[in-house]
This record gives sequence, structure tokens and C-alpha cells, in this order.
Amino acid sequence: MNDLHAAARRCLDATDPGEKVRLTFETWAALASGSLAPDASSPPPQPIGLPGRPSRPRLVPARELAQRGLGTEAGRAALVHAIAHIEFNAVDLAWDAVYRFRGKPDAYYRDWASCANDEARHFTLLSGRLAELGHAYGDFDAHNGLWEMAEKTAHSDTARMALVPRVLEARGLDVTPGMMERLRRQGDERTVAILEVILREEVAHVAAGTRWFTWCCERDGLDPEKTFAQLLADYMNNSLRGPFNLDARREAGFSESELGWLGRLGG
Repeated sequence: MNDLHAAARRCLDATDPGEKVRLTFETWAALASGSLAPDASSPPPQPIGLPGRPSRPRLVPARELAQRGLGTEAGRAALVHAIAHIEFNAVDLAWDAVYRFRGKPDAYYRDWASCANDEARHFTLLSGRLAELGHAYGDFDAHNGLWEMAEKTAHSDTARMALVPRVLEARGLDVTPGMMERLRRQGDERTVAILEVILREEVAHVAAGTRWFTWCCERDGLDPEKTFAQLLADYMNNSLRGPFNLDARREAGFSESELGWLGRLGG
């Protein structure tokens, strides 16, 4: 197989987490070595549906997820599981960006394949930490919010680049420092060390979203800031919550004017 789109589809379809991770690492290595490339004659993408997933975790509405404190090992395991679930979804989100949106510059596909590789590595780190805490991926319920946004934006590369990396993934930039501080107070430095890696690398992923959202807007003659604001209103009813990690968002390409109105939006 030397078509990147077909390889991305194979990663998406894998149901076993270990197999999805293995295929992701293999596909990124092949692309990085030059033995894999997007093929313009590849069949068009199939309509979006659920990617390959294991039978567990059970997916429930976010409001039904149990709230656990970090003062117990079970509570910390639940938090690690929740983040692992986000990273597992992020692997599929990155591969769907490669598979679904055609005719992009090579740098676009390299960016999102690299993101998939990072997310798979993050998932592996978190799975290892879960094992140390006596649990495995699937032991706790989870929700499907990230993939639901992928389905809503499957028709538009502009909306996808705006709302998945620059909203949903950027939320991780905002909340991870607080999680790390709470875990430090519990003496859980092993989880903190993993979150430090994830936070550092997620800035680059959000920056890729900024870069390709801007590219889409320039292609279509749109003003990026006005378009971002309109997409937030159309898809999310402007329901963003603060506070925001302004330094990380600046590093990820948010402008000062964007940060200003995001701050007003998020209270």
C-alpha cells in the first residue's frame, strides 16, 4: 500500500487500540520515509461514520459520567482514562483529516499524520499509566463529543480545522495546567510527567489547526477571524468556557484580538 488516503482509512477502521496504534506508527514512518504519499486517483472518501473502536468503553452522554475526586487512586485512574479516551479519539480525528479532505498541499498531510503519531504515543503513555493504577482502557465510561464534532464538520475542511483543533483540542491547553497542579498536590508525579509531554506537543497540534484554517480561509477569500467567530456561533452557540491559557493559545497562533473576544465570550 503506497496511497496515504488508503493507509489513513486502514488506521481509522482498526478496532483494537493496540492495532490502531501500531498501524499509526507504521503509517507515519512510511510517510516520513517517502514510501507513502497521497494519491490523486484514490477513491473519494466514504461518508463519515464511526471509526473502528473496541466494545469498551461504554459511550454515554457527558452529563452521565461519574464525577470522581483525585484524592483516591480510583479517581486518578478515572482521570487518566478520560484523557486516554481523548487521545484515542484524537488519533482518529487526525487520520480522518488526512483521509477525508483531498487535494491539499503535502505539508497538510504531513502535519496531520504527524499529529496522529503523537496522539498514538500519548495514548500509549496513558495506557501504561492506567496499567500501573490497576486499570485498562475501557474500564470507565466515556463520551463521544469529539467524534460528534467530526461528523458535523465532515462536509467542510474550513469548519473542521476551526472547530476540532482550535476549539476542542485547544480546550486541553486551558485545563491541563490545572489538572497537573491538582495531581501534584496528590503526589502523582508520574501522571504529571505524562501530561507535561502532552501539553507541550498539543500546542503544535492546535497550531496546525490555525495554520490550515487560515489556509482554507485564504483559498476561499474569507477573513479568518470573522469566519472563526461565525463558526463558533453556528456550531457551538458561542458556548465556550474560560479561563483560557493565553500563553499557550498565542503560541498556537491565536491573535490578540481573537484572545480578547474569546475572553469576553468565556466570561
